[in-house]
Amino acid sequence: MTMFFDDEFDRIFKRMSQSFFNVDDIFEESKGKDSAGPFYYGYTMTVGPDGKPVVKEYGNVKPGLLPTAETREPIVDTIVDEKEKLVKLVAEMPGVEKTDVKIVVQDKIVDLSAEHGEKKYHAKIPLKYKVDENSAKASYKNGILELVFKLVEDEKPKGKTVEVE
Repeated sequence: MTMFFDDEFDRIFKRMSQSFFNVDDIFEESKGKDSAGPFYYGYTMTVGPDGKPVVKEYGNVKPGLLPTAETREPIVDTIVDEKEKLVKLVAEMPGVEKTDVKIVVQDKIVDLSAEHGEKKYHAKIPLKYKVDENSAKASYKNGILELVFKLVEDEKPKGKTVEVE
């Protein structure tokens, strides 16, 4: 088991290291161009419940790709409150007004977009939890969008006991 974890960790580390070199190349290539920044890329690494590493990438630049549009991907956090049975998405989108924000929820995907002057944001966020789409409530203040959903509890299978005569 330890051997598998070590091999898996080495493989992931090599992949992440290569990503940094690609990002460095992207920054060098984009210095001479008239493109709006900032450009950022990062990752978080945690150990999942099964003991395997879980790597999540974030940012508006993917390794190996220069941004092709002026649209930025907002930083989005997902917060689950089991006690209150809520899922909250918090997105940072400074420089836009609340009337500029458009939110579409469909098939467990939240499509966020906003545009105000040169500030343009877009992201598709997959929902990992079963939520009531009709319960969605959104608020926008000081560049922070909060979108709250009620969690849908898994329905227990209904059945009927039949008496044998």
